[in-house]
Amino acid sequence: MLSKFIRSVVQQGHANQYSAWSGARNTASLMWTDFWELSMRALAPFMTSSVRNSGTATEATFETRPYKLHKLETPPNSSTSCTRDEALTYYTQMQMIRRMESAASNLYKEKAIRGFCHLYSGQEAICVGIKGALRAQDSVITAYRDHGWAYVMGCSVTSIMAELTGRTQGMARGKGGSMHMYAKNFYGGNGIVGAQVPVGAGVALANKYLENNGINVSLYGDGAANQGQLFEAYNIAKLMNLPAVFICENNGYGMGTSVDRASASTNYYTRGDYVPGIWIDGMDVLSVKEAISYCIEHCTSGKGPLVLEVATYRYHGHSMSDPGTSYRTRDEIQEVRQTRDPIMLFKERILSADLVTADELKKIDGEVRKEVDEAVKIAKTDKEIAVQELAADVYSNPLEITIRGTTPYDPYTHQRLSKIINPH
Repeated sequence: MLSKFIRSVVQQGHANQYSAWSGARNTASLMWTDFWELSMRALAPFMTSSVRNSGTATEATFETRPYKLHKLETPPNSSTSCTRDEALTYYTQMQMIRRMESAASNLYKEKAIRGFCHLYSGQEAICVGIKGALRAQDSVITAYRDHGWAYVMGCSVTSIMAELTGRTQGMARGKGGSMHMYAKNFYGGNGIVGAQVPVGAGVALANKYLENNGINVSLYGDGAANQGQLFEAYNIAKLMNLPAVFICENNGYGMGTSVDRASASTNYYTRGDYVPGIWIDGMDVLSVKEAISYCIEHCTSGKGPLVLEVATYRYHGHSMSDPGTSYRTRDEIQEVRQTRDPIMLFKERILSADLVTADELKKIDGEVRKEVDEAVKIAKTDKEIAVQELAADVYSNPLEITIRGTTPYDPYTHQRLSKIINPH
């Protein structure tokens, strides 16, 4: 639905002049990232761009945020280009994820979603930026905060919302729920903390064995960063020079514990020791995208794995059962929303560069709201699967078709109902 709308927006080409943000702030108390942001906003009118006759730019060049390096001599590019089409796509994707997560929050409070539910609000620039750089042969595996990832990797909004409520139109027919979503080259959605990282190293090994020139991106949180299995994955990946990118999404808190209280070293991008690393500002979608392009070049040239730390922030608690305010203040959350929100920052940049108009973005907001609202209606009213379908699609090639139920006297018969997404 939205892809057709974006194409129509691209064809319109209405010009609009956007005034850059300004206002008085006490710069003495600002961190270096805040200085960078203020500088970029001031310089926005001077950023290079290609302009059509109508006055709307077709492409613009932006400065990336500074990177920090570990055992690397050359950083990712200090500037990156963004086309009008890409600007519209990235904005739409981030808004869609934000809107989906807000809807999921409401559904959970209504008890339409049961079990665990971990929201991605505030971290949208990571999955959108990474996906913007990936190629058809590249793959992703992540933890349980996976709704946004499922969307950018190809799952429809309806299939995601219906999966959350356990309905048949869910991407796993309602059997996986919040933590288990899959798509082509997307291996989940994994509920065991840190367990996806060794699996990601295995997918990278498959890439090398099949000689498909693909890389695998494994994502985990700062709360999982101290797990021993991560270091085992680093070791085997470097030993075999696998095309693997290990990414710590550092949102500042592992459940309710701040990184400073949980980790003796909070420089997660250096944790690979003998594996090179990069620190990235995860609130800037273009900086994330440029860094992943760098990683693809590094891994596919035979140099082996990389460990990335992407600094970000989550607005909700660890999960919906966590109010998120017992270990941090509401003022802290509000300050991030007002000064570092990834959607707000990207919106300001593309408007200042004249890549889009305010009216176009407003129209996208309306289309996003409409699509999510329609998906929520389906998620509430669609039917659930039959009990016998619980044993469907358990195995790709079952040797026995009888599957035990809750007791040996309640067997199920294995069924093949869905197409295998990622066969090897």
